[in-house]
Amino acid sequence: MDFALTEEQQMIQQTAREFAENELIPIAEAVDETREPPMEAVKKLGGLGFLGMLVPEEYGGAGLDDVSYVLAMEEIARGCASTCVIMDVNNSLVCEPLRMFANEEQKKKYLVPLAQGIKLGAYCLTEADAGSDAGNVKTRAVEDGDDYILNGTKLFVTNGGIANVFLVFASTDPEKKTRGITAFIVEEDFPGFRRGTREKTLGIRGSTTYEIILEDARVPRENVLGEPGRGFKVAMEALDSGRIGIAAQAVGIARAAHERAINHAKERQQFGRPIGDFQAIQWMLADMATKIEAAHLLTLRAAVLRDTGGDYVTASAQAKLYASRIAVEVCDAAIQVHGGYGYTQDYQVERHFRDAKITELYEGTSEIQRLIIARRLLRG
Repeated sequence: MDFALTEEQQMIQQTAREFAENELIPIAEAVDETREPPMEAVKKLGGLGFLGMLVPEEYGGAGLDDVSYVLAMEEIARGCASTCVIMDVNNSLVCEPLRMFANEEQKKKYLVPLAQGIKLGAYCLTEADAGSDAGNVKTRAVEDGDDYILNGTKLFVTNGGIANVFLVFASTDPEKKTRGITAFIVEEDFPGFRRGTREKTLGIRGSTTYEIILEDARVPRENVLGEPGRGFKVAMEALDSGRIGIAAQAVGIARAAHERAINHAKERQQFGRPIGDFQAIQWMLADMATKIEAAHLLTLRAAVLRDTGGDYVTASAQAKLYASRIAVEVCDAAIQVHGGYGYTQDYQVERHFRDAKITELYEGTSEIQRLIIARRLLRG
């Protein structure tokens, strides 16, 4: 594999790095404390083309590759994890399914404004009894003339408080189970659609995670995404590709914690010397750096496979599984390097630790990633 980045990829990485340094790191602490989504920063990301990175230019996107997306995601996550997850959902869980499955009219109506950041999207799959068991969707969709009537409740909807367009998965034929699930494009002002409770989350507090309630919600037949009964395929395709973005987010969070640990090791004095002079701290920093680099390379490999048309599903599950675990481990170690200071909010590594944990949970828990990897290994 050629690890050299193209000039365009280097430019994307540098642009994202500068944006993180200038726009995100200065506000990240306040975003965490106030739990307010960083909408001004998100708007600027749209202007940079970072909200529709994989969308062709003809539909308002940047027309970039998955490697560029990974590089940008790492840098944005390093700056502010809450901003990163808003960017990730819009790109991977909303724009990508629309790019792959929407018809021409749907692309012009929804994909263009989403890719440009004029609108934001959200993905509604999870329910009370349909988390890891994603096929156990209880939300029902019943045909009614030129419309479908949707009833059900979706949980843990990232971007739920700020999105204008929602991809909703509902059962149109419960007896067929996963083969009876249909994907719908739902606008926030459709009759019967409303937001419920906002979740109080451990980390990524600037991300608005909501309950979405559908009570006789009327959705035009023309808003079916893909074919009726093929919604589970839409959902899984989005998650398979989306895991690459989550892996990149995990790497970015880990990088941020590692950088703070290095700086603290240089500045903190004990026994008349910087603590970075002590072998115990040096080994911790070295292990952290090695894990981050391994996770970064696994993530790049998954992105390259997707870009080249390879079988990226196992690779994306491996990248997410490993990167999310090392993000938690690295952030934990960063707190340890800081000692008692690391347990306080003033040094911010505790924020990185809280932000990192979600990467082991959303878009498929680590246990589900292991199942995906194992099943694909065993089937040969």
